[in-house]
Amino acid sequence: MIVDAPPAPARRRADRIGAVLCWLAVAPTGAWAAARLAGLDRGPLVQALAFTPYVAGWSVLALTLALALRRWWPAAVAALAAAALLGVVAPRALASPQPATGGPTVRLLTANLLAGSADARTLVELVRRHRVDVLTVQEFTPDAQAALERLGLDRLLPHRQLNAQIGTPGSGLYSRWPITDAGVRHNRGGWGFSQAYGTLAVPGAPPVRVESAHPSAPYALDQVGAWRADLTAQPPATPDGGLRILAGDFNATLDHGPLRALLRTGYVDAADATGAGLTGTWGPYDGDLIPPVTIDHVLVDRRIAAQTVTVQDLPGTDHRPVLATLRLPAA
Repeated sequence: MIVDAPPAPARRRADRIGAVLCWLAVAPTGAWAAARLAGLDRGPLVQALAFTPYVAGWSVLALTLALALRRWWPAAVAALAAAALLGVVAPRALASPQPATGGPTVRLLTANLLAGSADARTLVELVRRHRVDVLTVQEFTPDAQAALERLGLDRLLPHRQLNAQIGTPGSGLYSRWPITDAGVRHNRGGWGFSQAYGTLAVPGAPPVRVESAHPSAPYALDQVGAWRADLTAQPPATPDGGLRILAGDFNATLDHGPLRALLRTGYVDAADATGAGLTGTWGPYDGDLIPPVTIDHVLVDRRIAAQTVTVQDLPGTDHRPVLATLRLPAA
């Protein structure tokens, strides 16, 4: 049986439809890759760029579609976009070599408590079960402080620098070891988030400055300036000085230029270094239908070895706590 080929007009129409479908799939990935590589995190692109890992995955599907339909120009654009996006995203799933250190191990946990509504019992149990040495908390309230103390956190981590406040500005630092040179940094963003800090005297290691980081959130266009200013004002690493750790809710991912600039001062993102950099920490955990993104980080001095990073569950908050096991240099 002989099947006649479709009439020429029908073939041309099918070709045009295929070309349009290809460009509709490919063009956004090309534009996204250009914005990401150029560091165009301005205006609405600030929020959008947080979802770059998802677009990286889509870029592979767009390339597959273009190749399947034999659309070579769209395929070329899709290949470039996929290479660019996967090039910046994929390394976060791969562990990188760490510095050789001979000092003590520190287990650090950071958690955003969502204006104190996170389940205090679960948080204390996380500290107990994982033998946490240092805890940084954001959106830390007087009620949360009282609940944590009733459940025995003060016995597990007896040293602290706390700035509990009603609502979201509060911050806290708890430690197994003594804290000196303690204080509170106040961000200038619209929410007025604070950052408790102090220098820990860890036996067998040099002093290490730990700060509970919480820059402003770019939740609206008129807040993007405050977000950028707060990130820019974060304390830089001191590669020729003392050890520093920033741990908390940065309201930024590794696809945001200000956070990458902070890393270039001499920090390493512990999750990125251990191959856990694509694990989401904020999004759907309080019921919002938002794909998870990674905005909670533990940034460590490059002289500190990041051994493991895991993300934990904490009911009552839209964030997931980040637990990092770190090895400090010897004193």
